[in-house]
Amino acid sequence: MPRIPRGTAEGFIYHVFNRGNDKKTIFHKDSDYAAFIKLVRDAKNRHPVQMMAYCIMPNHFHFVVMPTNVQNLSKLMQWLMTSHVRRYHKFHNSSGHIWQGRYRSFIIQNDIHLLTVVRYVEGNPVRARLVSAAREWPWSSYRERVGIQEGRILDPIPLILPRDWESFVNMPLTDEEKSRLTASVARNTPFGDSQWVMNKCGENKLEHTLRPRGRKKGDRLLFYQKK
Repeated sequence: MPRIPRGTAEGFIYHVFNRGNDKKTIFHKDSDYAAFIKLVRDAKNRHPVQMMAYCIMPNHFHFVVMPTNVQNLSKLMQWLMTSHVRRYHKFHNSSGHIWQGRYRSFIIQNDIHLLTVVRYVEGNPVRARLVSAAREWPWSSYRERVGIQEGRILDPIPLILPRDWESFVNMPLTDEEKSRLTASVARNTPFGDSQWVMNKCGENKLEHTLRPRGRKKGDRLLFYQKK
């Protein structure tokens, strides 16, 4: 199957995601999580991005970032993935592929849609039934955001947050939110209101992210078909 082109464009906030090869567990113990977060901090120092949210799960991770340019994001992720693989093989005496391949990313509209993605990221351990509330998972930005945990790598979100952040994060996603976020993760489709998505896809040559896999130009678009 051919690669899906990455939905990159200048001047945007991104959701970035990668998963272990064959969905295998990557982070086996607390020291694995802590070491990965240290690598993220080191990567930020080398290739500056604003980290607005993150969540490290047993076999994948999510970031919400705003790079100074797309090249910084690419360089950061390349350095991070390479450094982590070297560490993993050294400490686990292993070899071969650790991650499923290239990271995936999509741009996010800087409004309630950004807050929805952050809620999706920080609420991931709850949806996976690893914990009953986001505050119980130590490897996400939630605890850092609300002051439970000392600062590590988090930067502020350029929006006013809901007053009761805990209730907001723990609130289940609607079926529409889940459907659209799943499509964005799978296809790198921009996440925002319909007109914004259509406009940004046209402006940044991202129309391919709106089409189902295997479809050609001119075929029906996902979710954002004009009436």
